[in-house]
Amino acid sequence: MRALTWQGTKKVTVIDVPDPVIQDPTDVVIRVTSTAICGSDLHLYDVLGPFLAKGDVLGHEPMGIVQEVGSAVEKLAVGDRVVIPFVIACGHCPMCEQGLTSQCETTQNSDTGTGASLYGYTELYGSVPGGQAERLRVPFADFNALKVGTELPDERYLFLSDILPTAWQGVQYAELPEGGVLAVLGLGPVGQLASRIGVHLGHRVIAVDPVPERRAMAERHGVETLDLTDDVLDRLRELTDGRGPHSVIDAVGMEAHGNPGASFLQKAAGLLPETLAKKAATTVGVDRLAALLLALDAVRRGGTVSLSGVYAGAADPVPFMTMFDKGITLKMGQCNVHRWRDEILPLVEDPADPLGIDDLVTHRVPLEEAPRMYELFKHKEDGCIKVVLQP
Repeated sequence: MRALTWQGTKKVTVIDVPDPVIQDPTDVVIRVTSTAICGSDLHLYDVLGPFLAKGDVLGHEPMGIVQEVGSAVEKLAVGDRVVIPFVIACGHCPMCEQGLTSQCETTQNSDTGTGASLYGYTELYGSVPGGQAERLRVPFADFNALKVGTELPDERYLFLSDILPTAWQGVQYAELPEGGVLAVLGLGPVGQLASRIGVHLGHRVIAVDPVPERRAMAERHGVETLDLTDDVLDRLRELTDGRGPHSVIDAVGMEAHGNPGASFLQKAAGLLPETLAKKAATTVGVDRLAALLLALDAVRRGGTVSLSGVYAGAADPVPFMTMFDKGITLKMGQCNVHRWRDEILPLVEDPADPLGIDDLVTHRVPLEEAPRMYELFKHKEDGCIKVVLQP
C-alpha cells in the first residue's frame, strides 16, 4: 500500500509499505477513505525527530471502511464505515473505566514513561503505524472504531478522530462559569473548533491569532478576534473590564511564536546523533512557551488555563509564583476521545451544522500530495487551515 513516511527532519515521503494484517483476534483492518494532517503532526515534522525511525508511517486522524475482521470482534462487520480515535485504548482497564482512555493501562508505554499508544506518533507512544495511508490496522476495534452513518460526507465525521473531541475537552477543562468569557490562543484547527464550541455553549469567545485568514474564519462563527500584537495582553484586559477572561485555552503548544533561543534548542536537538538527541529532548528540552505565558498572564485571578496544544519540554520554566498568587487552575492532557465522542456525535450529524464543521477544511488533496501539504500547513501559506488527504 501507499503511505506517508517520515524520512528525516522536515522530510516526509509517500512510498510503498507492507499492507497491515490482523495480528490479534480483536483487530480490524480498514481501507482509509479520508485522513487529515494535524497540527501535532508538525511537531514530528520539525521537532520530535529523535523519537522517529526512517520509514515510520505518520498520521492519526483517519476514517474508512472495514475490510477485515478479527475472530473476536463482535460489534463490527466488513463494510462498516468507522472513525478511528488517535488514542488506542482497551476499554476495560481501570483508567478506561474512568474515561481516562489516554492513560489506558493496557496500551500504556511503561518503558518510556508515557501514556496510551497513539497512531503514528513516535516510539514514545508505541511506534504504531499511522493513518496517513491506504489501510490501517485497528487494535481493540470493538472499543476504538466508532461506527457511523453512510449519508453524510466523510468530513462531517472525520474530526471525531481527534481535533473535535480535543477542542471539546479543552472547553470542558476550561470550567467556564455561565456566561463566562473564554479566550482562545491560536486559530489552527483545534482553536477554530474550541472557539465555535464556546460560542455554541453560550460563552463570549475572544481568539488571538496572527494570521488574517484564520481570524476571518473564526469571525464567521461569532468569535471576536485579535491579532497577535505586542499589546494583545492589554487589549484582552480592556475587553474584559480589566480583569482578563475567565478561562484561556492554549491551542498552540510548544511551537508558539517567540523565544528564538528555545526555537534554536529545539532544532539543534534534532541535528544531534540519535542517542544524544533523545537525551537532550528528555532531560533539558524546552518548549517555546509564548502562548502558555500569555495565557497565564491574561487569565483573570481565580481563572482556569486549559492546555490543548502539545508540550514536550522536560525543563520548561513555568512562573509558579504568578500562578500561585493568582489562584490559577491549570488543566491539560492528551484528549480522552472516547469519553466525549458520543456527546459530540449528534452535533456532527445535525443538519444545521451548529459547529460549522463544513467550514473548516481549506485543502483536499490526494495522499500523494501530502509532502507538499506539510510544508504549506507548516508555513500557513495559501490560507491553509485544515488539510484532508484522500488515499
